[in-house]
Amino acid sequence: MKYSVKEIYLTLQGEGSHAGRAAVFCRFSGCNLWSGKESDRLSAECQFCDTDFVGTDGKGGGKFNSSEELAGTINTEWERNVDLNSFKLVVFTGGEPALQISQELIDTLRTLGFECAIETNGTVPLRATLDWVTVSPKILGKLAVSSGHELKLVFPQKLISPEMYRDLHFKYFFLQPMDGIDYKENLKLTIAYCLKNPQWKLSIQTHKYIGID
Repeated sequence: MKYSVKEIYLTLQGEGSHAGRAAVFCRFSGCNLWSGKESDRLSAECQFCDTDFVGTDGKGGGKFNSSEELAGTINTEWERNVDLNSFKLVVFTGGEPALQISQELIDTLRTLGFECAIETNGTVPLRATLDWVTVSPKILGKLAVSSGHELKLVFPQKLISPEMYRDLHFKYFFLQPMDGIDYKENLKLTIAYCLKNPQWKLSIQTHKYIGID
């Protein structure tokens, strides 16, 4: 299988249960909810994405002709930067990683010692069994992935609310204040909701606060 990847880089996970943990991020190109072009944003199903997932020109990005080639590049990024050949974590994100991810890629990475995680909008069925599944709903509608480890909801959103997801089968439920010009107000609203509804935990994009990708 061939893969189109925007970028591959080592960083600290900034969100959710694994915040602060070293991980290789593999950001796939493309998404099913927005083209990534600003000219299409207002007509897109998801209009608040803050990520560049267009093309393959980012750090470590490119076209990969096989699972072995992509897994090898991910492993090289880890070994080039990390002293230990253990505690290896790769986070697949996008765009929408479920459009490209395969069981063959996951199996290959596991032979290299990686724990494999995905951050998905939940609208595309997963074609692989992963070690950690984070679903972040972006549109109104039935989720194709309705269970996992974390549900992370950007808050507030116009058409969807936390009440719609609280009975799904996830271990952790996170609310993350929507970024942008209204961030301070959104943060206040998110804190207030979590205080009244302790099933939900506050998720902060700590990588933005400390100035890393």
